[in-house]
Amino acid sequence: MVEATNHHTSIGPLRQVDAGLLNVGYAEAGPSDGRAAVLLHGWPYDIHSYVEVAPLLASAGYRVVVPYLRGFGTTRFLSDETLRNGEQAALALDVIALLDALEIESAIVAGFDWGARTAAIVAALWPERCTALVSVSGYLIGSQQAGKLPLPPAAELQWWYQYYFATERGRVGYDRYRRDFAKLIWRTASPRWTFDDATFDRSAAAFDNPDHVEIVIHNYRWRLGLADGEAQYDELEQRLARAPVITVPTITLEGDANGAPHPDPAAYAEKFTGKYTHRLIAGGVGHNLPQEAPEAFANAVIEVNAD
Repeated sequence: MVEATNHHTSIGPLRQVDAGLLNVGYAEAGPSDGRAAVLLHGWPYDIHSYVEVAPLLASAGYRVVVPYLRGFGTTRFLSDETLRNGEQAALALDVIALLDALEIESAIVAGFDWGARTAAIVAALWPERCTALVSVSGYLIGSQQAGKLPLPPAAELQWWYQYYFATERGRVGYDRYRRDFAKLIWRTASPRWTFDDATFDRSAAAFDNPDHVEIVIHNYRWRLGLADGEAQYDELEQRLARAPVITVPTITLEGDANGAPHPDPAAYAEKFTGKYTHRLIAGGVGHNLPQEAPEAFANAVIEVNAD
């Protein structure tokens, strides 16, 4: 077990590396020869979701890599001609490219929100690259086919921003009010998290990325079948649409005060066919679980594949 003792404002020196289609900005902590752990953030968040988790894992001997996803922070596309594609397979291949660039054969992959979906895809499609998985809100792999199915009205209400983003008004509005929008999501997704302005501002700077709006809008429009993906990802998306099982050791986590849409743990337990544990994290913990409950998240990473 690890315990947080300090309030950190940064993970470590920010680095850049060419990986696949991107020049990826990432923070790294811990020994270079330690067991690798790649921590993936969500939307509208950034690498600072792991500002307390990373030093806990580093002190336990892990090589911790925390990248900005495409469209966030200092991550940039290498070519102006590349489609600003937010579909799930593209984000997962970004992780594989980053592992290759950093010469990491396999890693524990962990995340929440977009990061949890991306981590689960890596675990499902490339288990040889994923030592183990830690996923907040469980199994989030989706498909455009599933995205076309209507939900009960109360559930649809939780996805209000997805429909907003489907409109041109929504795209323009998100571009104009990026910080106001993100702060609203933070408050509704984590209603009992009392973050201060400095904490929010550290993450909000990541939304100034020139590709941010295009990536976010494409991500949510693609889910509803309102935007096309790219042919190079079609085969992977077909595999993901079949909801593949995950065989690597896995711990799923859920906060007891998660105000964002999330599935019931019973709905996804059977998708994990290897060693599997689910943990409910109490104490008013919301959607941004790594930042709200860093000890619980770090302990899950340490324990998911303990020798």
